[in-house]
Amino acid sequence: MWKLEIAEGRGPWLFSTNKFIGRQIWKFDPASGTSEERSQIEKLQENFSLHHVKASSDMLKNFQLIKENHVDLNIAPVRLEEHEEVTSEKVTIALRKAFRFISATQACDGHWPSENSGPLFCLPPLVMVLYLTGTIGTVLSSEHKKEILRYIYNHQNMDGGWGFHIEGHSTMMNTTLNYIALRLLGEGPEGGKDGAVEKARNWILDHGGATMVPSWGKAYLSVLGLYEWSGVNPMPPELWLLPSYLPFSPARIWSFMRNFYAPLSYLYGKKCVGPITELILSLRDEIYTQPYDKIDWNKARHLCSKEDIYLPYHMVQLLLWDSLYYITEPLLTCWPFTKLREKALQIALKLVHYEDENTRYLTQGSTGKVLNMMACWAEDPTSDSIKFHLARVPDFLWLAEDGMKMQLNGGSQLWDTVLTTQAIIASDLTYEYGSTLRKAHEFIKQSQIQENPSGDFQSMHRHISEAAWTFSTQDDGWQTSDGIAESLKAVLLLSQIPAEIVGETIEAELMYDAINVLLSLQSKNGGFTAWEPVRGHQWMQNINPTELFGAAAIEREYVECTSSAIEALVLFSQSYPGYRKKEIETSVAKAVQFIEDSQMPDGSWYGNWGICYTYGTYFALAGLAAVGKTCCNSQIVRKACQFLISKQQESGGWGESYLSCPNLEYRHLAEGNCSHLVQTSWAMMGLIHAGQAELDPQPLHKAARLLINSQMESGEFPQQELSGVCLRTCIIHYAAYRNIFPLWALGQYRKHVLSHSQ
Repeated sequence: MWKLEIAEGRGPWLFSTNKFIGRQIWKFDPASGTSEERSQIEKLQENFSLHHVKASSDMLKNFQLIKENHVDLNIAPVRLEEHEEVTSEKVTIALRKAFRFISATQACDGHWPSENSGPLFCLPPLVMVLYLTGTIGTVLSSEHKKEILRYIYNHQNMDGGWGFHIEGHSTMMNTTLNYIALRLLGEGPEGGKDGAVEKARNWILDHGGATMVPSWGKAYLSVLGLYEWSGVNPMPPELWLLPSYLPFSPARIWSFMRNFYAPLSYLYGKKCVGPITELILSLRDEIYTQPYDKIDWNKARHLCSKEDIYLPYHMVQLLLWDSLYYITEPLLTCWPFTKLREKALQIALKLVHYEDENTRYLTQGSTGKVLNMMACWAEDPTSDSIKFHLARVPDFLWLAEDGMKMQLNGGSQLWDTVLTTQAIIASDLTYEYGSTLRKAHEFIKQSQIQENPSGDFQSMHRHISEAAWTFSTQDDGWQTSDGIAESLKAVLLLSQIPAEIVGETIEAELMYDAINVLLSLQSKNGGFTAWEPVRGHQWMQNINPTELFGAAAIEREYVECTSSAIEALVLFSQSYPGYRKKEIETSVAKAVQFIEDSQMPDGSWYGNWGICYTYGTYFALAGLAAVGKTCCNSQIVRKACQFLISKQQESGGWGESYLSCPNLEYRHLAEGNCSHLVQTSWAMMGLIHAGQAELDPQPLHKAARLLINSQMESGEFPQQELSGVCLRTCIIHYAAYRNIFPLWALGQYRKHVLSHSQ
């Protein structure tokens, strides 16, 4: 049976900055579990395929942790009739049930393990690089392969293809990548249940074949030997030779794209191709509509399936690529210009190794992980770098009832923990369950980054990170502004609870250093970025690095990050009024102005990290409330309340479709009056922050009734559609959200709405 291991790290190719705190890996032990337990797991897996919701409920992890923590979940359920009054007593029962489930699913090191996935472009490239390195049979056991196949088949669309994410329509890139992964994992051309592999191949061929894969996918296929580099638009490593002050320097682009471009430019510059095996030759025949040797690769450079395109390339960009292809590339293959390429390749490779070493081979995310592995393999297939990388592959593999998938960032451990901690504190049940908060507090403290990246980090295009927090674990090493802000909020709130209950808070100096990093991430316009200060010019957003995403060229400011920063800075100033007082006051004032200036004409805010206008508006209202702006004294807040109330459904809830994100306009969930409990919680908390209870509490009473009546017997809340997003089109599954935000909303409702009415 599969078992989730926490904070474990053994072997010569693993190293950690904090004894692997937060590490979560799945291992298979054929001798573990009783026959009854194995039967229960199989039933959970079988039932998933019958469920209309495509996201998992993390049932396997919950099954294990509830058993290990010995928490009794038997509290009588609460149900309210349509016109029955919502009382403090009944809300308290619902809160206790929710809190008990949260407590039952906490890991031994204090964090809450959960799935952070959704996109379907992460796992197949991992399978590809394991095939390239010849380690697919050693890293992936037969049980791994079984669960990976389960996941891929579970998320195949009815038409035979796979979407960009598990709820999306079929696309060429994801269908091609997942088809190849199936074949590399041992599935035959006619394999799969009810001819699933054949259906996928037919989808590919019916939509023009693999020449229609977007540019990103073309690079993956080229390395594997399933596409020719002559059919890929240039990604010259020579750009790394440009001084960082020049506008086209890669140092100025968004950190994820920079870390994407470094290994990719190295692979492109070397025109790296893996072994052409019989399976690769067979795949060449399977995924194209014409013989492989007859394909016009130059013509294929600009081809892209209409199902994949979100932002088409501008004509100027296409002309630039053609100039590089026809003029620059041929020139760079001639002496003495070959010397430039050799130097550029070394710079790109140096950046790859620096990123690997400073993230303990986790990298900034799953795409960077795979590409860096490919680059290390291209440099030397027997290198120690490959061994270090392979040792960290389990950090990215997550198992749930729908199968095994690849996490986006190796998990969302820190993020989920600081949000859960604040939700628990909002419930006012901390004195009943102090041990849970104590463990969480210790995890947050142990996850704070202890030092800046190594060496001359600025020359390697990195920002200060000492005393910051990441999105996942300390080993990740990448600071995030909202990770810092939400962690600060959590530890500052915990500091208001007696230490004998929750433990000692972090030292003041560490708090000061965290504030320093946070303030360094504010732009001149008052907004806060996510990972590092803005380096690129705004016009660079017009140079689209990929057809698949929106706003992916440069770092930018986000309403959510800015709101979190405002709340953290205000809360910090209350506890430490003497530290950088004037600078913090100025920072907060500018941040508030940024949020107010970012409001949409209809009163909403666009959400960059959650779906979508509901999420953005919730965060904006929380930030404005931190400085005393409510519907009683702010026209901007009143307008936001009107927006939220206008979207409330008859059920009392809110339900927004992920289509709001790419379409840049509010869309209801497809199923008419379908409410989403996480979004309902966001809307509730936004309205509570705004002071809606003082004007008319009825919308809040209706929403609270819906949450209470939706709670399950165990105290958890049902899994519904995906709730996270990035870059407008990349829809993300935050499995922990379904239990964090309803608990948080009901806690705030009891404290700020019911107490007010009473």
